[in-house]
Amino acid sequence: MPEPISATVPDWSRETARKFWDPSRKLLRALRGYQRARNPLTRRLWHMRFSFWCWVAQVDIAPQTEIGGGLILPHPNGIVIHSATVIGPNCLIFQQVTLGARGLDGVPHIGGHVDIGAGARILGPVRIGDHAVIGANAVVICDVPPGHVARGVPARVYPRRDVP
Repeated sequence: MPEPISATVPDWSRETARKFWDPSRKLLRALRGYQRARNPLTRRLWHMRFSFWCWVAQVDIAPQTEIGGGLILPHPNGIVIHSATVIGPNCLIFQQVTLGARGLDGVPHIGGHVDIGAGARILGPVRIGDHAVIGANAVVICDVPPGHVARGVPARVYPRRDVP
């Protein structure tokens, strides 16, 4: 049986580029470089690299967004993440996902090892618990407890049924 994925300890190997053309992982590398850089010139170079990969991948992520390690973006096209959103370690986000505000309420807080399906929208000051799953095209405007599944429009929350 495979080892369970941690919701607290980032697995940095998930962000390592596996081939020359790997836009999502190169985007994350540039984001990490920008966030680590202290020298203004180095910071500017990393920002240019980050902007290039955002353009290539067609994503809208602010460089100051707090993203835990081990994030996977298999198909980064069309992902929009609000700059104040917090994303925990070892998450998986598919294409066309929006993590954003709903008016002036606030922004989502995503726990560790959360899988977010293609086209999902998580809006407002909601908290998504560790090991939760957000279904494809779900519109989540309420909290999702740890280990639960949210699906539908608007999303309904169900206990997770793991198949043995």
